[in-house]
Amino acid sequence: MKRILSILTVMVLTVSMSAPTFAGNDNRRGTAGATELLINPWARSSSWGGINTACARGIDAFFSNIAGLSFVENMEFTYSHAILNGGRSGLNSGASINAFGLALRLGDAGVLGAYVMTMGFGDIYVTTVESPEPGSNGTMSPTMMNLNIAYSYSFTNSIHGGAVLKVISESTDNVDATGVAIDAGIQYQTGEKDELKFGISLKNIGPALSFGGTGMAFTTVNNAGNSMTVEFRASEMELPTLLNIGASYDFLFEKWNQRLTIAGNFTSNAFLRDNFGLGFEYSLLDRFQARAAYLYQTDIFDNDNRTTANTGISAGASFILPLKDDGSRSITIDYSYRSAANLKGTHSFGATFKF
Repeated sequence: MKRILSILTVMVLTVSMSAPTFAGNDNRRGTAGATELLINPWARSSSWGGINTACARGIDAFFSNIAGLSFVENMEFTYSHAILNGGRSGLNSGASINAFGLALRLGDAGVLGAYVMTMGFGDIYVTTVESPEPGSNGTMSPTMMNLNIAYSYSFTNSIHGGAVLKVISESTDNVDATGVAIDAGIQYQTGEKDELKFGISLKNIGPALSFGGTGMAFTTVNNAGNSMTVEFRASEMELPTLLNIGASYDFLFEKWNQRLTIAGNFTSNAFLRDNFGLGFEYSLLDRFQARAAYLYQTDIFDNDNRTTANTGISAGASFILPLKDDGSRSITIDYSYRSAANLKGTHSFGATFKF
């Protein structure tokens, strides 16, 4: 009991001390770097709109709340592919995300996990001031990648926590940036059947990063007629830090083993507007799940002042195929859709293998 009270105290103090730090302002919005860290790569949790801070489970918890990784029973492998905003950007292929995740239980209480997310934009024409015509300077293929290693631990049957170490990489042919960040989260569940859940997660805490490379330099001639190479110094970019606070409740029905989960979430962004989210998940016979959510922020309905392409609606479904009668081995197929203003929506497809 003392351990439970101690952990709950840490949760409360963390929120109270972090709230002023994460409270952004209009002057800081849009100035963060590595904003791909704000894009959910997983098909399952993205249909929640990322509001499942309290009830995230398995590898999907890497994005929502790493504490949920502790619910991996043995071993999980997940692959997800997302077509961003219709996938229109490059010449040969569009903007897309591929994510691979693996989690393995260590002992009775710990789970070790890792995942890699890569984001590509296809081939893009290189243009310069001297040669502005597309195609005259070839093409480039920007890529963004982050490697995540996590450990999650169950302190009791009710309290679970975890942390993630991230390595961030952004690059083109001659310019790149590298950084590191950490996430941390905790979940608490209570009730006769653990139907009431709470969660808190801190994301993208780390030092600023900046771009460098040969692309930041150019050759010029000074007044004395000497040739020299000059390198620009890129400004440092802070990471898009945020704080999630969420809760969920499971309504359980014995007939056909039905479950209806209602979840709510508040996101305090340091460099973006804060979000409020509400959603649900319906489960039938542990074989089919459908979910939908809505994220709201100030001016989301105003085309002139909106600061996000996403218009708030997300939805999706999962089909679970058991490989053993007790459900310890299964294959799950996931799909999600996220709406976007003035752009096509984002479609995500994924598969999870439980061994």
